Amino acid sequence: MQLKILSWNIWCGTHLEGVIEFLKNADADIVALQEVCEDNRGNLAEVIAKKLGYKYTHAVGMNFPVRFIPGYNPKDKKTIKFGTAILSKYKIVKSEVIELTKEDKRLIIKADIEVEDEIFHVFSVHLKHTHQNPSELRDLQAENLIKLAPKEKTIIMGDFNALPESSVIQKMTETFKDAEIGETTPTWSVYRDGCNVCLIGEVKYKLDYIFTSEDVKINSFKVMQSKSSDHLPISAQIEI
Repeated sequence: MQLKILSWNIWCGTHLEGVIEFLKNADADIVALQEVCEDNRGNLAEVIAKKLGYKYTHAVGMNFPVRFIPGYNPKDKKTIKFGTAILSKYKIVKSEVIELTKEDKRLIIKADIEVEDEIFHVFSVHLKHTHQNPSELRDLQAENLIKLAPKEKTIIMGDFNALPESSVIQKMTETFKDAEIGETTPTWSVYRDGCNVCLIGEVKYKLDYIFTSEDVKINSFKVMQSKSSDHLPISAQIEI
């Protein structure tokens, strides 16, 4: 059986209608989202899931300063809640919000999803952004993720905010398979205001990844095209 899985940092829903339209057309079986926020539009995990008919779970509990979101005043001191989410066409039998590190209060979501009488452990991950520089805290987040993630029937997707040559990705590939084999394809930044420190106005860095346990067969990997976020969506076809 083939499954299409997809991961996307949706930039706090800056272009929410475009995100929904893209996901509708992509028609993935399991979707991992990052930068899912809760604001006057509601909880975006719920909004997207209900619009598209997915089951969902989320870890929306971190504080995010609105001054970093396009359209807000750069001097605005308010924060909104944001985090990660998983959408699934299949039954979510169990979900868990996990705090990878107390510093930075880094929350991720794990969902146990039942497919063909088997349970798959799916994670949506968003590690700390340090402007493409090494980070001991981000290393620790990756190490904690590796320790807690099951080593069978596991899919880990998300924005690792780490370059392919970084210690974070080296640690991940010691235990899990990277869905993209060979040359790496950049995924960020579609928009210059994707980070008001980096100010990268071209898709230059690979920050987004799909990893699986060794027992999951990966048939293909693709970086997809969209203008609805500062990150490009990534997807893979897997066989179970």
